[in-house]
Amino acid sequence: MSECPCGSGKSFEECCAPCLDGTREPKTAEELLRARYSAFATHRMEYVRATTHPAQLAGYDEAGAESWSSQSEWQGLEIRRADKGGEQDDRGFVDFVARYRQGGVPQEHHELSEFRKQDGKWYFWDATFVKPETVRREAPKVGRNDPCPCGSGKKYKKCCGA
Repeated sequence: MSECPCGSGKSFEECCAPCLDGTREPKTAEELLRARYSAFATHRMEYVRATTHPAQLAGYDEAGAESWSSQSEWQGLEIRRADKGGEQDDRGFVDFVARYRQGGVPQEHHELSEFRKQDGKWYFWDATFVKPETVRREAPKVGRNDPCPCGSGKKYKKCCGA
């Protein structure tokens, strides 16, 4: 019994496997997102295609998705926020970060996904990539030739900036 790749804390067999095997439909947009992440992590790309809304399949890059799935080592899923997407809703949004390694390099995929329900079944509709927040300094930038802020008396470039 292995832990589910989606990070729910449940076993794969009781969490996402029934969705991927077709024995249970996801009840919420978040549950579908978790199952789709697990599909990427376990290389079950037929599930990703099957849960993409039929109206959006023309833009689905099957070869690209398959390549991304197989060339990545999936590290974890963080759900940042879910808006609507419950059992009674027809539309929902999930803000998430998927972490993976590709070529040994750690990567993060931050996305706001939209899901829509049709005939009682949830589908992935579209995604917007979330840009990283701009870092704003509280203190002025320390120049290379300025005294080191640690108080050593050395130039920054010879001390903490080295």
